[in-house]
Amino acid sequence: MPKLSLLVAVTQFLVGLAVARVTGLIKRESASLDSWLATESRYALDGILNNIGANGGKAQGASSGIVVASPSKNNPDYFYTWTRDAALTAKCLIDTFIMTGDEGLQLEMQNYITSQARLQTVSNPSGDLSNGEGLGEPKFNVDMTAFTGSWGRPQRDGPALRATAMITYANWLIENGQTEKADSIIWPIIQNDLAYVAQYWNSTTFDLWEEVEGSSFFTTVAQYRSLIEGSALADKLGHSCPACDSQAPQILCMLQSYWTGSFILANFGSDRSGKDANCILGSIHSFDPSADCNDATFQPCSARALANHKVVTDSFRSIYDVNKGISQGQAVAVGRYPEDVYQGGNPWYLCTMAAAELLYDALYQWERIGSLSISDISLGFFRDIYSASAVGEYESSSSVYKDVTAAVRAYADGFMSVAQKYTPSNGALAEQFSRSTGSPVSASDLTWSYAALLTSSQRRSKLNPPSWNSTSNPPPSTCPSPSPVTGTYKPAPTTTFPTPDCSDPPETVSVRFNALVSTTVGQNVYLVGSVPELGKWDPADGVKLNANEYSSFVPLWYGALEMASGTGFEFKFVIRDGNGVVWETGENRKVEVLQECGVSNMTITGNWRS
Repeated sequence: MPKLSLLVAVTQFLVGLAVARVTGLIKRESASLDSWLATESRYALDGILNNIGANGGKAQGASSGIVVASPSKNNPDYFYTWTRDAALTAKCLIDTFIMTGDEGLQLEMQNYITSQARLQTVSNPSGDLSNGEGLGEPKFNVDMTAFTGSWGRPQRDGPALRATAMITYANWLIENGQTEKADSIIWPIIQNDLAYVAQYWNSTTFDLWEEVEGSSFFTTVAQYRSLIEGSALADKLGHSCPACDSQAPQILCMLQSYWTGSFILANFGSDRSGKDANCILGSIHSFDPSADCNDATFQPCSARALANHKVVTDSFRSIYDVNKGISQGQAVAVGRYPEDVYQGGNPWYLCTMAAAELLYDALYQWERIGSLSISDISLGFFRDIYSASAVGEYESSSSVYKDVTAAVRAYADGFMSVAQKYTPSNGALAEQFSRSTGSPVSASDLTWSYAALLTSSQRRSKLNPPSWNSTSNPPPSTCPSPSPVTGTYKPAPTTTFPTPDCSDPPETVSVRFNALVSTTVGQNVYLVGSVPELGKWDPADGVKLNANEYSSFVPLWYGALEMASGTGFEFKFVIRDGNGVVWETGENRKVEVLQECGVSNMTITGNWRS
């Protein structure tokens, strides 16, 4: 397995175990969840990397750095790259890289940035780069050509989310003495996206779920954050972003209009109830570890976010069979919105885990602040999980604070346990699970589901993303008339990262082998090759590959070996069963293990030859 996934899992397990020991709350249920998350985190990271071109085991045909939404190609066909999904996945990967220092993820981020620079220039049905309209195109073919079919377009959250992901990496480069890379390679790409946000934020858009045309809470949150971060990055690089500074306060003003008094309205322009996981996901995206419980930006610990959490999750209690018999204040399976009928209108893994992640975020913020507040707005949320809750301010030293936060923690773990209950034994996360039976349905191996597992698990272990200065500007008392600024757009002049110079390359590299081999029950796939690690051509001593990610449409067998950098070798895939050994045909496959600074992982993918 890749080094990073193991490191993340170990870190999560140890941090979670340490916290549990300190609080004396080790219970069988918590230990079971700890164990599952340690295993599932490894699987989820593999799931993401499998879906990224050009070497991902389930992303055959995708260009380098392209994040494929799912390998599913029919009912539904998700074998495309969505700007939104790719950006959220990239943000997950760069945050994980910053937490762990794994160079393999840094290379994935760089490939992503290079691919997005090119996608910005691809003319499409939404438009092109000349006036920025092409940046609102929601999805592309995996070979980076335009998708020309009918679709809900434009979708204006993508540029904002992409800017945020790249800004996070640019800030890391600056902090690590690589300002020139941030300035010459990344800033020109970010500039285009910021210009788009500043120009089109007040224009209609299709929502997060690509169904409602109007204004979307999630989109507005993402747009505000991108301009705040963009202005700060411009200052660090010696530039300016006047459009960021003029438009961000206007967007923050608009953001307040989504608050109904009891929950967050998901969309203007919809005839639905407005109760939607869109808004829980928006608060998660707005999460700032250094912020207070700010209602204006709907921080996870804010009264608004908590009240909305209750309203949205309660809306699913009576409509799913899998939630029957679960009492108020206990975690349930969560879908997109209660009126949903897509693919049968089921719970989504990522929505259920988002309900947990918001609560883990809130717990961290209360702990950092040293107190929590219960208001008339949030009282209903707190009373569901701690019946003695009352309006007031509670210091961290108080018994009420300790009891309430313990109840919130257990509630959050409950949502993760729901996801655990309906995850198949092999760890694969689809898009949805059946509202009646809990079995996985819709697109398989959804990249966003895997990213949601990683981020929620990380927040549970208090592994948080960098702050984004969310409270730098309070909303104006009176909202001015919107006055978007026409942007200037141009292709990024430099789109590739230079190979690092060093005199001490890594001694070993983790080499992952992906074999796409259709097999039957009783058959196993092995690597056999010229070096001792691969049995020196003796099938009996070859390396058996793992099939827990195998499916009928992506017959993936995989394994990883730690090999000396610079090693050259030849190998083949073989199938073994009770009847003997079958070698693939053709010439031997020839490989040289990479010997480059900053490279600790490489992937080799091949189809069975017969």
